Amino acid sequence: MDMNAFSLKGKIAWITGASYGIGFAIAEAYAAAGATIVFNDINQDLVNKGLAAYEEKGIKAHGYVCDVTNEEAVQELVKKIEEEVGVVDILVNNAGIIRRIPMIEMSAADFRKVIDVDLNAPFIVSKAVIPSMIKKGHGKIINICSMMSELGRETVSAYAAAKGGLKMLTRNICSEYGEHNIQCNGIGPGYIATPQTAPLRERQPDGSRHPFDQFIIAKTPAARWGNPEDLQGPAVFLASDASNFVNGHILYVDGGILAYIGKQP
Repeated sequence: MDMNAFSLKGKIAWITGASYGIGFAIAEAYAAAGATIVFNDINQDLVNKGLAAYEEKGIKAHGYVCDVTNEEAVQELVKKIEEEVGVVDILVNNAGIIRRIPMIEMSAADFRKVIDVDLNAPFIVSKAVIPSMIKKGHGKIINICSMMSELGRETVSAYAAAKGGLKMLTRNICSEYGEHNIQCNGIGPGYIATPQTAPLRERQPDGSRHPFDQFIIAKTPAARWGNPEDLQGPAVFLASDASNFVNGHILYVDGGILAYIGKQP
């Protein structure tokens, strides 16, 4: 096998919301594999923090302010990226939010906001890059899905609805544009140790684990939370020529949670 198939040399990769966390880790892996990194975030402060973090890692990244739920702004940004950097070869729809609110207490406005960021935005951004991918004759779209693409859990009705929809959007992009040599796949992270999940892993005053932390450790065959770095290999694979016949697939990187019924009490 030619291991150069995993190389991203000469590719332009746009990762949305990649100033920190999972998106940053994926971008770091893509840079190491040879890609040119483009990212956006919701405001200039986050973009500046992201640029500083990339520079600290020795990565030259191109950062832009863009609200990915704004179709006009996204279309304008795609034009700008193509003028200043080049045609996007790899898109990672990473930007997302969550609202942990019981369903009957959640407003319709909050529900719509989660759907807008987690489902409508990947549609908007993918739609914006696909025409140039078609012209180029190749493209990779990777949607950051979730275990909630498969499972439900209390307080995350909007998030689960959005991520379930994102799974099906992934399959539909594959169905519509696979003939143009565009591969659209998803990555479904398990519970990942990021700043966003830090409160769920804090030690209690008595030194014991947070109840949710205990729950996750017990439900994960790997007996640990994932790290953003655990997503890097799968992300590079799905962005590279090594996955050219993989399409419409959701790759769950969850330490085995979805395969596991749990220990008998």
